Amino acid sequence: MKLENEDALDHYIICRKCHTLHEEIPIHDGTKACCSECGAVLYRYDGKLAEHGLALSISGFILFILANAFPLVKIEILGHEQFITIPKTFIGLFEGGFYLVGLICTFLIFVFPLMVFLSYSVLFALLHMKKKEKIIKELLILLSYIMPWSMSDIFFVSILVALIKLIGYAQIHIGVSFWALIGFVVLELYITKNLHIYELWMLKKRIFQRENNDRG
Repeated sequence: MKLENEDALDHYIICRKCHTLHEEIPIHDGTKACCSECGAVLYRYDGKLAEHGLALSISGFILFILANAFPLVKIEILGHEQFITIPKTFIGLFEGGFYLVGLICTFLIFVFPLMVFLSYSVLFALLHMKKKEKIIKELLILLSYIMPWSMSDIFFVSILVALIKLIGYAQIHIGVSFWALIGFVVLELYITKNLHIYELWMLKKRIFQRENNDRG
């Protein structure tokens, strides 16, 4: 297939599973386009994607704040109580001299997840208001770089493994932040697995093409 210029690439999409090249075609609201070779979903059209994404992003941000503001669990061993919080895990690593590990965990478990949901919140808000096309583009590029480094789900699994090992030795009391962390991880997995970056690029293109046509 020969393309006249790079702009023509905007009208094509590659299947993520079998890498077959397809030409993008308009679809109706609530429908999806599938690969002609393997049947995988190429893209969807949700007319309320900006509104739904904004609601999910704000909810995830609130849950993230709650997960970090209160104790995850209270561990009681022989009358001694210890409260475990997310920030306390980083502080413990730094105090123990594990500076590099502490720094890496801080970014993977706190900084990057926070940046993802802040970026999503601003992105969907701007898409909803149909403003700042350049900023939206920069946010989409930023998200494509930092999303693979957000590892809250792995951190949550490690907490579960540690709690299971401690069940026979200590009394464990689940805190509010533990449930908030569960909600945050579920929302993060839903957004990253179902709201694909290329669908957001298509939404951006659709919104601003419509705006330009209305102005013209």
